[in-house]
Amino acid sequence: MFTGIVTALGTIASVKTTAGGVRLQVAAPGLGLADGQVGESIAVNGVCLTAIAIAASGFDADVSQETLRCTAGFEPGARVNLERALRLADRLGGHLVSGHVDGVGTVVNVAPAGDNKIFVFDAPREVARYIAVKGSIAINGVSLTVNEVINMQFSVNIIPHTLAATNLGALAAGARVNLEADSVARYVERLNSFGAQS
Repeated sequence: MFTGIVTALGTIASVKTTAGGVRLQVAAPGLGLADGQVGESIAVNGVCLTAIAIAASGFDADVSQETLRCTAGFEPGARVNLERALRLADRLGGHLVSGHVDGVGTVVNVAPAGDNKIFVFDAPREVARYIAVKGSIAINGVSLTVNEVINMQFSVNIIPHTLAATNLGALAAGARVNLEADSVARYVERLNSFGAQS
């Protein structure tokens, strides 16, 4: 589990094809991996990956074809948001994020709002159903609050600190992002489906 509070920006240093997908080498000098362990989970642009090799300067992780099919942002040279897994003693500054991406959204518009920016995203139908005003959503692994929802589109207001500390500040119209809806919405839907069957 993660909090959606990005702790470092990294770079996809290399992408090598494997029998099952690709192997990423992620340069992450600011992530604080001195105590890192092979096998630990690290969120990369909101995708929970297992570190298969680890050093102070970064880590390697394998990404399956299935994960590549339903996510975005693993091209060589791409800047990625990074977060190590939540420890029980950590503060939960964002919301509980699993690192299991629900789908890929697209930036529709970016507009200034003072020193903030308002982003409008298009979400796939299967994800949009879980997005609610004032609810939480993870975009490229960043925990954000939804401002407005209209059909398949939703907007978020992003403050200067988040724009500078994550890769969201570099997004422009047409960019693809990883979306993870708040897991509570999925459980509510599942409970309701049982009620509808009785």
